[in-house]
Amino acid sequence: MIFIPTRLAGACIIELDKREDSRGHFSRVFCEREFAAHGLLTHVAQTNRSVTRHQGTLRGMHYQLAPHAEDKLVRCERGAIWDCIVDLRPHSPTCGQWVGVELSEANGRMLLVPQGFAHGFLTLVDEVAVSYQVSAFYAPGAERGLRYDDSAFGIEWPAAILHVSDKDAAWPDFVRDTSVREEVAA
Repeated sequence: MIFIPTRLAGACIIELDKREDSRGHFSRVFCEREFAAHGLLTHVAQTNRSVTRHQGTLRGMHYQLAPHAEDKLVRCERGAIWDCIVDLRPHSPTCGQWVGVELSEANGRMLLVPQGFAHGFLTLVDEVAVSYQVSAFYAPGAERGLRYDDSAFGIEWPAAILHVSDKDAAWPDFVRDTSVREEVAA
């Protein structure tokens, strides 16, 4: 695996190191030793999978509060997505900044999303499947989100957003006050 840091500390793009021959190729998508050597996620509590039918569908921007905060390893198994993360860590020099990267079945890239980040994606084609390995169990009471068009972040989505759930469209404006910073960091 090839670990490529993003401009947001702790978040990285992971490219597969493919071993090819006449049959096709083989690659590892997770190795506890390699991840630990880079100071990344080594415990997987759940593996989740989403299937999205239509291009232009937005899923996110989601995160869980501590003590249920989670690291995520995101991979597009079928189709293509534009994956976006927002740094919400109050003491981070990149707090409030975002990074987006295309993940697809063709490019095989993955995105490591650290605790303290909101995460979401936009489908770039029809019939998309995405898998997530997460370090913590889902805790409904700890779930939070950001609105995809919140002016506090100015995310520049690469294509029109045609479908979004009522829940994801209804997240309130993100307020950068002390209580929110403490809630995310707790």
